[in-house]
Amino acid sequence: MSKTTKQFQTEVQQLLDLVIHSLYSNRDIFLRELISNASDAIDKVRFEAHSNESVLEGNSDWKIKLIPNKDAGTLTILDNGIGMNIAEVEENIGTIARSGTKAFMQSLKDKVSSDNPELIGQFGVGFYASFMVADKVTLFTRAAGSIEAGCCWESAGDGSYSIEPCSREKRGTEIVLHLKEEFKEYLDEWKIRSIVKKYSDYIQYPVVMDVTRTEVPKGVDGKEIEGAGTIEKTEEEILNSMKAIWARSKSDVTEEEYNEFYKHISHDFENPFRTIHFSAEGTSEFKALVYLPAHKPFDMFFADRKKGLQLYVKRVFITDKCEELIPDYLRFVKGVVDSSDLPLNVSREILQEDVQIKRIQKNLVGKVLSTLAEEKEKNYDSYVTFWKEFGQVLKEGVHFDFANKEKLQDLLLFESTRSENGSFVSLKEYVERMPEAQKEIYFITGTSREALEQSPHLEVFRSKGFEVLFLTDPVDEWVVQALTEYDGKQLKAVDRGDISVDSEEEKKEKEKKREEAQKEFSDLVSLITDRLKDKVKEVRFSNRLTDSACCLVADEHGMNANMERIMKSLNQSVPESKRILELNPDHAILKVMAELHTADKDAPALGDYADLLYDQALLTEGSPIKDPLRFTKLVSELMVKAAAK
Repeated sequence: MSKTTKQFQTEVQQLLDLVIHSLYSNRDIFLRELISNASDAIDKVRFEAHSNESVLEGNSDWKIKLIPNKDAGTLTILDNGIGMNIAEVEENIGTIARSGTKAFMQSLKDKVSSDNPELIGQFGVGFYASFMVADKVTLFTRAAGSIEAGCCWESAGDGSYSIEPCSREKRGTEIVLHLKEEFKEYLDEWKIRSIVKKYSDYIQYPVVMDVTRTEVPKGVDGKEIEGAGTIEKTEEEILNSMKAIWARSKSDVTEEEYNEFYKHISHDFENPFRTIHFSAEGTSEFKALVYLPAHKPFDMFFADRKKGLQLYVKRVFITDKCEELIPDYLRFVKGVVDSSDLPLNVSREILQEDVQIKRIQKNLVGKVLSTLAEEKEKNYDSYVTFWKEFGQVLKEGVHFDFANKEKLQDLLLFESTRSENGSFVSLKEYVERMPEAQKEIYFITGTSREALEQSPHLEVFRSKGFEVLFLTDPVDEWVVQALTEYDGKQLKAVDRGDISVDSEEEKKEKEKKREEAQKEFSDLVSLITDRLKDKVKEVRFSNRLTDSACCLVADEHGMNANMERIMKSLNQSVPESKRILELNPDHAILKVMAELHTADKDAPALGDYADLLYDQALLTEGSPIKDPLRFTKLVSELMVKAAAK
């Protein structure tokens, strides 16, 4: 066969232009594709050798060699894989989007063998990525075990190609890219190294390149010889690590190797908190090596931080921000997922929407949560250390991940009125130590434990010996919207709605007492209500208070002061809401105000006292006073009067 020029067998120029100019978003991808093709070719010849050892031709030193030539402006990719004959070249390269790998795998479907190779190519277009950086591509190849001559294929990417026999002694394929002038940087050692490191570091065959170094000659003692000048020394160096430890059995990987790999992918200087290494089989086949860090990253709450796990398909790097594989509340998880059957788009850059992704995510989330549950059960102190770092973000899952809400709620830890500062209680422990008379799980939200411990809303619960959970993370306001009950016990905010923690007998006694107070102080309550009508929704007597004079309470489903603060900090518009002012009927201030009202119902001091009660309630809930100068003035006047008596 002599040299012939042919047209591509598809929508030639239009499709080729699409591949060259539109399919890939990153030109570096071309080298990834060619190395992946070379790896597939080696896999194929190794597989064929199981039944026909002659295809090895005495050469099983597997490698993929890159040869940059700055003088000629060419980059060569050389492999000793299965190669192709002329008919296969025309079939697999002469027709765009005809994948030889895909056809090869199809031919294996009827063969039952656990040794079937995992091949990378799916669409048969990766080879054409070469034309993004090259104005001419020349391919030399010879099929393994073939008695035929080799084949030379060449194209300038203009819709046609030439093909002819050529003399080639060794099997395999050699691709020569004649680089465009503006892309000569792909001949630089640093550029080639960086691309191989990023995309092909874990290919199982060595990717090698001849590297020339300038050295000073050394004597037998190993010391440099002074005045000897310099010499150039060229050696073949391996550019990739080939250490895809996630593909190995757990028993074959040391803790040191796990820790080293974690530091490599996370850029963390410390060892991880926990390592999770597993394989999934069946409807969703993948290998995963993920880590739980020991400390939260500084950018964990940054909106623009890079999220997601590293995704590989058969050891070939696809992306390092695959957000689809892990939910946002587990964004601190680091690691690698390697799948052999993930549906990628034709350029292997973007995941196609598919149930397979959801299956992998379900597996990953389940494994992470079960690991944390086991840690909490067996190494509680260690889990507490982890919780202090990541509990705030883990809580987000209760609100957003309904499917795993039950698992997540058992991982939650809270400080409480019965725990020491810095100590925690789980919901399970809380329920187990509830007094028999307690029917609900009580909580209060705020900015800090120190502030909440002073809240008047806790007074009746302390008197009853009922434990109250301190929820001090901003996300807690959303957590309790989703977590409305646990173990059949309703969660109840102590600063919202009406509260009743008494027995039936105590309720009757308190109701009677409230009715008596309503009669005794009805005129005074009316005055306070009228004075504060623009500030509060209602004034009523409280079941919460035992010592304090008053407090502010939100409606059952209303917005409390803490939620208002959070919304304002997020620059969100907060609708105007009025809370309820609750008064302690047993507090001396009411009797003093009632006596003053009886003596002179128009006394100016009554209005001042009403304002002071409202400002006092604002202070105890952590809200700012609108007129602090007037407040301090009124307090000072009261102090002077008290001192004068």
